[in-house]
Amino acid sequence: MLRIHFTAEDLARTRVAATIGVAAETYYSLELLRENRNPAYLRQWRSAVAGRMGADTRPLTSLVPRRGPGLDLLALMGDVPSLDHAVDNLLRAPVARLRREFQGLDFHPGQLSWARRVSEGDRDARRELAEAVRACHRLTVEPYWHKGRTELVALSSRCANLMLEGGIDLLLRSLCAPLVRWRPPVLEAPYPRRTEVHLRGRGLIITPTVFSPRPVSLLWDPLDTAQPPRLTVPCLREALTGAEPTEPGGSPGRNLESLLGRTRAAALNVTAEGCTTTELARRLEVSAAAASQHATVLRNADLITTSRRGGSVQHRITPLGLALLRTGTMP
Repeated sequence: MLRIHFTAEDLARTRVAATIGVAAETYYSLELLRENRNPAYLRQWRSAVAGRMGADTRPLTSLVPRRGPGLDLLALMGDVPSLDHAVDNLLRAPVARLRREFQGLDFHPGQLSWARRVSEGDRDARRELAEAVRACHRLTVEPYWHKGRTELVALSSRCANLMLEGGIDLLLRSLCAPLVRWRPPVLEAPYPRRTEVHLRGRGLIITPTVFSPRPVSLLWDPLDTAQPPRLTVPCLREALTGAEPTEPGGSPGRNLESLLGRTRAAALNVTAEGCTTTELARRLEVSAAAASQHATVLRNADLITTSRRGGSVQHRITPLGLALLRTGTMP
């Protein structure tokens, strides 16, 4: 049993994240394949993906331990929705961080030498691992991300509505019920062992996931105790299926560019996983002022919402924007 203890300050600082990040979702998909026991909504995905791993994916798949916890790619590559950004973080990760994440993992004896090269920061090994992350993502995540992203946005919208209707209390009471139970001031969830967590004013980040191998998990960074822990919750409610066929008359991407313009279409795509104005500007390779202007146009068209978090502004796609992104036409 997992028991998370809240104070009034923790409740005020609890929030819902848009995504756990592209790297963590990719690694979670590999853990699902390893465990060989998935819920019904992932069976179609498993049958399409299993057995298709090759030499290009092996540098990462070989680092999935035989049992027990795996690598924390969230800590190594961040919670960013961009694969390029995640790979950048991996290539720049401090060696001390790499050693920490590899310490004590149960690798197959035949992979220990390779794991040691990566953990010691060998440049070529890092690049091989980065390319393997890309290869695994192309196989296990990318073809299914339209569906996965739809479910992530839907869960974020439900959470936002619950917060508006009844505040954080209603959100915690409704979170994955009856799996998760809110008994103020303690949130309880099934867990492999009895664990008591005191947030101590840091708050909690509730993070929806598509491929998490466990119904609920608690993640925290022992090297950064000021950061709030993350509680991951599943977002899927229906079978995870591959990319839908292109609509007649052209691809959704081309239709969307014709409707919004190339840069603004790209901006809408970036907001699908949530982003700040600074992140939007970096992804679009434009100035912060230009990114803010694109966001304003999308917001005025009810395609995105904007909220302030601390000193930054967070943009998220709306259901209308997501429908436009998937089909390239206005519903």
